[in-house]
Amino acid sequence: MSTTRKNRKGVSKNYIVAIPSYNRPDVISQKTLKTLSEGGVPAKQVYIFVANKVEEKRYLDAVPKELYGKIVVGKKGITHQRRFIVKYFPEGQSVVSADDDVEGLFLRKSEKALEKVTDVHGLFNDAFSRLKKEGLYLWGVYPVQNPFFMKDTVTTDLKFIIGTIYGFINRHTKTIQPSPTIAEKEDYEQSIRYFIKDGGVLRYNNITFKAKKHAPGGLGETSGRLEANRFAADYLVKTYPDYVSIFHRDNGMTEVRMARHKRIGDESP
Repeated sequence: MSTTRKNRKGVSKNYIVAIPSYNRPDVISQKTLKTLSEGGVPAKQVYIFVANKVEEKRYLDAVPKELYGKIVVGKKGITHQRRFIVKYFPEGQSVVSADDDVEGLFLRKSEKALEKVTDVHGLFNDAFSRLKKEGLYLWGVYPVQNPFFMKDTVTTDLKFIIGTIYGFINRHTKTIQPSPTIAEKEDYEQSIRYFIKDGGVLRYNNITFKAKKHAPGGLGETSGRLEANRFAADYLVKTYPDYVSIFHRDNGMTEVRMARHKRIGDESP
């Protein structure tokens, strides 16, 4: 029996995993696809999105076929590819978006220890079940691999949902999609837009991941990163002044910090 049964509107009853990737067929095989396979995610539910037909052939030749269900030619550039993925799948589809270099998901065991999540399939199913129960559409995990700062909670107030790995119930609504004018920090804008639209976002503060940020060769690689970060931060604070503020790292990188906002409609102290 197929693991991707669909109803009349073309929506799979199971979640699917969408992995945007560029120029890294070996990396995706050794990292994200391995993480998914070892975590019990059915290969038929895994889609790899590449930039063009040349890349498609490279991936078809290099990536073991037992690790994925389909390779799709989409767009070059992480923001453009993510917008393509949203359009590619029907509304109502549960989608996990993962970068191609995720080396594992990890559960906080104590202030000093993390433990690898072995049932990734179960985690994804739990996340989408929680979304439906809460009436929300976006879930994510803790953005830093540091158990000291992590908490044993799952929250629905405004939190940063990092773009490395997250899940959403698909909608073609343009107002929740990040602006194509910024090449950095699009995941901050996505977090804010979902919060404004739905009243909350769901985050596992006890789950994190391992991945190399801004690794060479990938879709997320941006030349002139200092300037791109500054431009994106300025855009975000001007567009969403009640939701973010700017700070600067010692290396000169411009960053943003999320403001505290309770889930909309939650009047508890």
